[in-house]
Amino acid sequence: MENFRKVKTSEEDSPLPFPDLPPGVVEMKVKEGSKIRNLMGFAMARMELKGTRQIVFSGCGRAVTKTITCVEIMKRKLGGLHQVTKVRYKTLLEVWENKDPQPDGRVENLTVHKNVPSICILLSKDPLDPSEMGYQPPEPRDGLWAEKGGIEEDRLSSCSQGVKRPLAPPH
Repeated sequence: MENFRKVKTSEEDSPLPFPDLPPGVVEMKVKEGSKIRNLMGFAMARMELKGTRQIVFSGCGRAVTKTITCVEIMKRKLGGLHQVTKVRYKTLLEVWENKDPQPDGRVENLTVHKNVPSICILLSKDPLDPSEMGYQPPEPRDGLWAEKGGIEEDRLSSCSQGVKRPLAPPH
């Protein structure tokens, strides 16, 4: 492959794996080079609109982890979101061009079909079918990220104040 260079990559269009989505649902297509700050700014603004009840994040290949990160940030910030996750494969088409043209001047192209992992995550303010494969209920508000006081918080805050200790004498 050292005599070839990639000239084009495209992915086959495939419908979202969620039946019965309302028309005009917000779909966030996360790419490898997408900035999380930009994605979240747009997605949060759309989810805070009164008419928006659902949003879909999708990404494939190296963008899968960034897609999951965006979803987790949104779940922490908004809270109470139901989630359905679907994992599948998508086909990418890569066109490679030969760096060394043929003696007659023709350029030789090579097309490669790649199957890459893909993820689609539906977040909804409304309850979803809990029997659907990939369903996750909203996090309870008294879970790990709760912001109310309690015994655990009191214990942690007393530890965070620290204890002053004298410096060790120089040797």
